Amino acid sequence: MQPTRILPDLQASLLCEDVRQEATGNFIILGVIGYVRVPQVPITALKLCVFNRWTAGVGAFTESVRFIAPDGTTVVRQSQVKFGLQDANHHAINVTVFGQLEFKAPGIYSVEVLVDDVMKLRFPVPLIVQPPPAAASPAPQSPPPEPPNPPE
Repeated sequence: MQPTRILPDLQASLLCEDVRQEATGNFIILGVIGYVRVPQVPITALKLCVFNRWTAGVGAFTESVRFIAPDGTTVVRQSQVKFGLQDANHHAINVTVFGQLEFKAPGIYSVEVLVDDVMKLRFPVPLIVQPPPAAASPAPQSPPPEPPNPPE
């Protein structure tokens, strides 16, 4: 008899700047990202992370995380990792690191999270281009007053 295989639930998925693990095993999530504001495009992000926590599943699985361009179909970057859950009461945490991620155009990018090719979540990541404010130039100075004409 085959053991029961149950696809896990995605308990949490966060796009962030970094994820660190303490000596205790707990995770620290830094800079949770709701949107990306940049001065111009194209631009390259040094590092973006996707933190995923899976639970309530049993078996061996493949997680896929895809970063999708604003056209909704172009895969900018993709990552896959295998993980397992021995019991429905266990959980698994996977951190995907996208280094040197290039944004070529503004618009709504998306992060897709799949397990064994089943989409579990797709969330938007707006990329907003906002040029820096023009450098404040000093106020123009008035020319010095002309000396009065000498009496004739």
